[in-house]
Amino acid sequence: MRRLKEFPRIETERLILSELKEGDIPVVTGYLQDKIFSDLTSNIPYPYSEKHAEFWLKMSAEAFENNTGFTFAIRNKEEQIIGAIGLHDRGDDKAELGYWMGKPFWNKGYVTEAAGALIDFGFRELGINKIYATYFLHNPASGRIMEKTGMEREALLKQHLKKGDEYFDIMMYSVFKNKR
Repeated sequence: MRRLKEFPRIETERLILSELKEGDIPVVTGYLQDKIFSDLTSNIPYPYSEKHAEFWLKMSAEAFENNTGFTFAIRNKEEQIIGAIGLHDRGDDKAELGYWMGKPFWNKGYVTEAAGALIDFGFRELGINKIYATYFLHNPASGRIMEKTGMEREALLKQHLKKGDEYFDIMMYSVFKNKR
């Protein structure tokens, strides 16, 4: 992944993707109180506290410093955070895409818009060859987002993730630089 000197700002028709700020912590904590975020993602704990948000902010800043990833706040044009999206280096010119969106903003196409912009950024600015994403089978809406961004189903990974005492199958989608 190419190293950037400054954290980028990406603007789309309705959104601004920018660096996370300390002021985002209370809003993020508020959004992620709903247990559904823990149920639908592999890495959002429940209950979610400000300490979790502070740790996430710190890890996101370190990933940028170490050139291992970019976590963007998804903001509306008024600069209010409504979700987050990231690309994380997995070696060999590939990166993993992950995202969440505050519940009041579901079903408005925001994640699809942000993901499309971030995939383009990854290929154009970071020199990535492959971008992939996974989702729990009980969250098919996430798979539809992946399809809308041009990703194709690549594999069903059986019992690939463990949450608590349960193992989950996940679906993996991907897109390649030369197919975009």
